[in-house]
Amino acid sequence: MLRLPLPEGYHLPGSTRYLGLGRFDPSARFVDGVFWFAAHTPDGPGSLSLTRDGSALTAHAYGDGATWLLAHAAAIAGLNDDVTEFPALAAAHPLVAELARVHRGVRLPATGLVFPRLTRAVLEQKVTGKEAFRGWSGLVRRHGTPAPGPCPDLWVPPTAEVVAGLTYWALHPLGVEQRRAQTILRAATLAATLSRCPDSASLTRRLLDIPGIGPWTAAETVRTVFGDPDAVSVGDFHIPNTVAWGLAGEARGDDARMLTLLAPFTGHRGRVCVLLETAGIAAPRFGPRMPIRSFARF
Repeated sequence: MLRLPLPEGYHLPGSTRYLGLGRFDPSARFVDGVFWFAAHTPDGPGSLSLTRDGSALTAHAYGDGATWLLAHAAAIAGLNDDVTEFPALAAAHPLVAELARVHRGVRLPATGLVFPRLTRAVLEQKVTGKEAFRGWSGLVRRHGTPAPGPCPDLWVPPTAEVVAGLTYWALHPLGVEQRRAQTILRAATLAATLSRCPDSASLTRRLLDIPGIGPWTAAETVRTVFGDPDAVSVGDFHIPNTVAWGLAGEARGDDARMLTLLAPFTGHRGRVCVLLETAGIAAPRFGPRMPIRSFARF
């Protein structure tokens, strides 16, 4: 057990929301007010619980990976996220300054675990949220293992070694087509090398060398692995519009416009995107929703 002091205004749900894919993620979710996170650590599988207790966060861990998870509990909770420079940058725009004040308790977590976050990011490429959840949840439940500890129905995502042993068509019943499946298998064979990258920049370079992984997937990965506050998901369907609407009142924007608007916040550009989403700011929608497809019988 570990007790971690909290900064003023710290918000546990807001700081851990990107560690899971929705509230029913089998590997990371809230249960009765407690945040649970399951992972295969360098020491083995384990689970971590985080509970707000007044001005402190209480952490418990279970399984072979318990010691590793407790050692990284502060980073996983976002408590190592350095926001000291951000208020001065946020002052460049009235909305960003207001978001920095209202949502000052939202911190960026850093798990230090590359492969599970990379796998989830690949599964989220160019599909609806429901399709991404179906693929991730199915992969975790079919090829992962039950997590140690008292949390019911919590699962440890599969290791890179397990995934590397799959065929790409083994992912078809999960709704994952050949392109994304093969990208995941490539990543699995390189997982050991990727996990040795010491920082966000080096991991981004290596990720971009892998066929099927572009700037969006790399940014989504390093933001969570290293808590990179400057990682911008270039190539996203919604974020350029959100940034253009929130910062300039423009209903539509492309990646170039997004990066121009975010330039004053260099060093924390990704944080601005996170705060816009946290505040529920979204551009008007004019077109139909993307249809949900199925590859299960392909």
